[in-house]
Amino acid sequence: MNASTPNLLEEALAGDESLSGPTRRGRVVVIEDCVETNGGFLLHHFIKRALSPSSSDVVVFLALAQPFSHYDRILRKMGCNLGVHRDSKRFIFLDMLMEFTDGGESIENGLLALYEKIQKGVEASYTSTGSRNITIMIDDVSQIEVAVNGSSNHVLDFLHYCYTLTTEFGCSLVTLNHEDIYLSSDKPGLILQMEHLADVVIKTEPLTTGLATDVHGQLTVINRGVSYGSRSVRAKVRNFHFQVKESIVEYFYPGSRN
Repeated sequence: MNASTPNLLEEALAGDESLSGPTRRGRVVVIEDCVETNGGFLLHHFIKRALSPSSSDVVVFLALAQPFSHYDRILRKMGCNLGVHRDSKRFIFLDMLMEFTDGGESIENGLLALYEKIQKGVEASYTSTGSRNITIMIDDVSQIEVAVNGSSNHVLDFLHYCYTLTTEFGCSLVTLNHEDIYLSSDKPGLILQMEHLADVVIKTEPLTTGLATDVHGQLTVINRGVSYGSRSVRAKVRNFHFQVKESIVEYFYPGSRN
């Protein structure tokens, strides 16, 4: 979703523009949320940004949490018609909400078939000139883990396959995972491995001070930057609050509101 000016989320995602190069291809963004602060609004933000009228970019969206109508309803309020973009092949919606959980295949075959669907969507959208960026989005990784009976190793293998597409085709990869579904207080290997692959990690968390009517939570954006030869930047961490409204999300620093 859009944010109020200044756009703190976009600033945090951009990092050091002097080192970012002309494109933002090949980036891996990991979103971690919890029950109190659902991170779905961040996926909506990335969808709308990728499908901007000024670009020809493509989104390959793997949906395991919600049907197409859910995303279409929300994005329409944001001024983005997913039906139109689906018809024009800019929004490739892979509805796995029921298909992947029917238990009809082995875990390995099910994940392989899932990856092949994504790969097919990427290959169909790829241009040899590299004139368009392709973003793979997964909502959400925890549903894949549930579908494979908690086998995080299988999920990691699947994510590594998706990661290879970022180097082979210059795709971006955006994933959503629920960090608080795990019983242990220590981070599970799946989340640690996803963070290791990520260029940007975005965490949504409730306020430490408790509930507030005009603040829905806080964001932590860890941007590891990029490297070009001998030039590199250190990871930058930004923290700010957010409020989800009907058609926008407002981002602001703590204490900046009267």
